[in-house]
Parts: sequence; C-alpha cells; structure tokens
Amino acid sequence: MITQLKFMSVPVHDQARALKFYTEKLGFKVATDQQMGPGGQRWIELRIGKAETRFVLFTMEGEQGRIGTRMNCSLACDDVEATWRQLSERGVEFEAPPQKQPWGSFAIMKDSEGNRFVLGSD
Repeated sequence: MITQLKFMSVPVHDQARALKFYTEKLGFKVATDQQMGPGGQRWIELRIGKAETRFVLFTMEGEQGRIGTRMNCSLACDDVEATWRQLSERGVEFEAPPQKQPWGSFAIMKDSEGNRFVLGSD
C-alpha cells in the first residue's frame, strides 16, 4: 500500500537560481542533482530537515504556466514569527507579515521563481 508522499515538484524557470535560493536562503539540502535527458534540465531533489518528502526543482514540458503560482502545500515551522524574521533578513520575500488565526499562525512567502508557499505553525 501507499506509505508516504515521495516528492513534490516545484516548477522553476531557472534551476540554478532556484537551487541557490532553496539551499542558501531556506537551508534545504541537496539529495540528488543529475542531468535529465537531452534538454539540459536537471533532476534536483532537496531534503527539508528530517522530512522524508523531498522538493524537486523541475518543470515538466508544457507545465511552464505553473511557474509563479500559489503552490497547494504548506511548509511547517515551530514559530512563524521567528522564521519570518530570519528568512526576511536573508532576503526572502513575503506577501505580508505573519497572521494569527484560531487554527495557528501563517505567512505567505515567495521563492526565487515567484511561487508562493504558506509557512505555518500551530
């Protein structure tokens, strides 16, 4: 049976720029970085902390329209306010300061390609 989500693909225009953003600004670690096919694209898998699910910086042919959209996922952290401050100091762009809701706190951040992610905590 299905045991877990293996990876989530994040569409990007520039893999080198996105790789630099995710590793240097967010602290993700490279799990795999290899050439993929004759088109010059690479298959780049990134690890996030201790999570088994990986981020893949890859855009399938015909999926370029997804780049720069809101990703339907949420990245978790222990303290949204502290993480927002730390990432803001590193140059990560947010749509607005963190907001508190009855279900937890969140902020929406943008990556180097304009993709938007919810950053949240309980």
